Amino acid sequence: MIKKLKQTLSEKILLIFIISLAFIFFGSIITIKNKCMFIKNYDPKKIIFDNPKNIAIMNLYCGNVIIELYPKISPNSVKRFKMLVRSGKYNNVAFHRVIKDVLVQSGDLEFGKKDNLNYTYIGTGRSGYGNIKSELDGKFDFKVGTVALARTDKKNSEDSQFFILLQDAPLFEGEYTPIGKVIYGLEVLRKIKYSDKTEYVLRPDFINNFEMLIN
Repeated sequence: MIKKLKQTLSEKILLIFIISLAFIFFGSIITIKNKCMFIKNYDPKKIIFDNPKNIAIMNLYCGNVIIELYPKISPNSVKRFKMLVRSGKYNNVAFHRVIKDVLVQSGDLEFGKKDNLNYTYIGTGRSGYGNIKSELDGKFDFKVGTVALARTDKKNSEDSQFFILLQDAPLFEGEYTPIGKVIYGLEVLRKIKYSDKTEYVLRPDFINNFEMLIN
């Protein structure tokens, strides 16, 4: 009788343990699938912009990121950026470099495409259109939300890759070419997948679609 009671108690403990694991497992799945919970998705059609021809909309997993471009500050760089956006070159391109709460980087058109992701060379790819001369402005404030072109350690090597700041970076002033600023959807960028161990992300998030408000 005692032996039977012990077995029953053990079975109950085991059952409770299994149920607990199930709750943890399914809770994790729900958390992952709902990482966009409470994130507002901005509809550009419902917003009145001062300069609609300089508005770019980047659609990500958690919603839209709306960027105002600054052609008066960096005319050649913005011209290249608009051309790449309009031609759909940024669609399905990875956010290959993400530093939590610091910046997100994308735009590797050669090695960062979803259907041709190359972890060995990602971050070094080019657009095929050649470099752009740096357009540096020492007076531009690199505040949170700033969009700028990435480059190698040499100036005048800008091309298609860009980064967006998730915090102020005054040390970037006069070092990188600013092309615009996020005016809506900064919280969407904070949900982009990152790694705690490295700046480069395994199985990264992608840009779903990138387009100009007015083509």
